[in-house]
Amino acid sequence: MEEFEESLRQLVAATCQQKIGSLDRQRGLTKIVRSIVKSGKLWKENVPDYEDALQQTWLYFCRNLCEATTGDRYDPSRSSVTTWLNAYLRRRLQDLYLQKQAAKHSTSGQIYSVDELGRDTIETLEAPPDLPPILETTRQWIEIDPDGDLRRTCIQGYPKVNCQVLLLQRLPPETSWEDLAAQYKLSVSTLSSFYRRQCLPRLRKFGESQGYLEDTYHELSSTRNKRSLPSATNYSSRE
Repeated sequence: MEEFEESLRQLVAATCQQKIGSLDRQRGLTKIVRSIVKSGKLWKENVPDYEDALQQTWLYFCRNLCEATTGDRYDPSRSSVTTWLNAYLRRRLQDLYLQKQAAKHSTSGQIYSVDELGRDTIETLEAPPDLPPILETTRQWIEIDPDGDLRRTCIQGYPKVNCQVLLLQRLPPETSWEDLAAQYKLSVSTLSSFYRRQCLPRLRKFGESQGYLEDTYHELSSTRNKRSLPSATNYSSRE
């Protein structure tokens, strides 16, 4: 086994030893994702459905790497992590392609046999896979942070107070701004203003890319505190 795959295998083993939902488990998953992306070993295709298929693949990865949640648990004795992911990614690309073809056939007014459409297409139409809930999908995206943008976007002088951390803590059940202010020793206005100006736009952009309704997605990301909060112009200052 080549050095990269062996290193990845050890990282997977260490990650899966961490408690489900713990920060150490999340950090391990993030490190694995970034290592795979950086390695260039992830399957790539220049097709319109690639990003959708890739998002489904990362969700599958997080749910089934250490435990069998929505499919079979990853078995390191059968294949490397990248081989396992690439096989799933290619299947999702094929499914999305067949679904589009089936949609075209259904509106053409013609009758096609199972052989013409493909048996996989018929099975897909009869039992479409469940779409992940908005909250779960969003949480997985924040935790994975594929390009590292959420973690890099932080309050000046406070690298640990970044969009990844704040978005996770503001997802239901949300942590109050008062508790966050006490935790990070920053004012409510500094935290909330940074969140509104830097983190929410990234969250909304992700929601739009997933096709979520704006109003529904805004409910997910909005706070329960409706009072007006003063803005902060200097994120590096303690107020």
